[in-house]
Amino acid sequence: MVILGLTGSIGMGKSTTAAMFRDAGVPVFDADAAVHALYRGVAVAPIEAAFPGVVRDGAVDRELLRQRVLDDAAVLRRLEAIVHPLVQGERAAFLDAARRAGAELVVLDIPLLFETGGEAAVDAVAVVTAPEPVQKARVLARPGMTEARLSAIVKQQLPDAEKRARARFVIDTGAGLAAARAQVLAVIAALTQA
Repeated sequence: MVILGLTGSIGMGKSTTAAMFRDAGVPVFDADAAVHALYRGVAVAPIEAAFPGVVRDGAVDRELLRQRVLDDAAVLRRLEAIVHPLVQGERAAFLDAARRAGAELVVLDIPLLFETGGEAAVDAVAVVTAPEPVQKARVLARPGMTEARLSAIVKQQLPDAEKRARARFVIDTGAGLAAARAQVLAVIAALTQA
């Protein structure tokens, strides 16, 4: 089974690209979705203990938590020490299920793949990219997003050019959905033809 790491900076179209892999029949593990589920489940108690006041109605309030960790690398590392092992457990269960099902290729959709050293756990990496003006327009169209918040998020991410240089595959979403879908199908073909 080939494990493809899918990554990309904020606003590059990674979620849409992951959906294209899923639509093509490739099992996809969504690390963000796993985190969101953990924020409503087993991660609630340890996060509340480490960051009192961030739980609302039995779930981690992501905006309150984001405000606490966004500009403080040490605090962010404390959060990651709680969340990353839990996500790794979810990912291991996904991979076991995919192997048992006989999957030839799986995708691990991990936004901070390079930043967390996750490329060591995959067979190949595909980076989703788009021109900077497209990225910025996409992100600033999100509710509650500001230029300052975007800037803070981008600072935590490896530069797009470095991600592209380190990846085996680059999927450019700036030319539209049809072009991106064709690139996804080319990646699948390259990884499933032995």
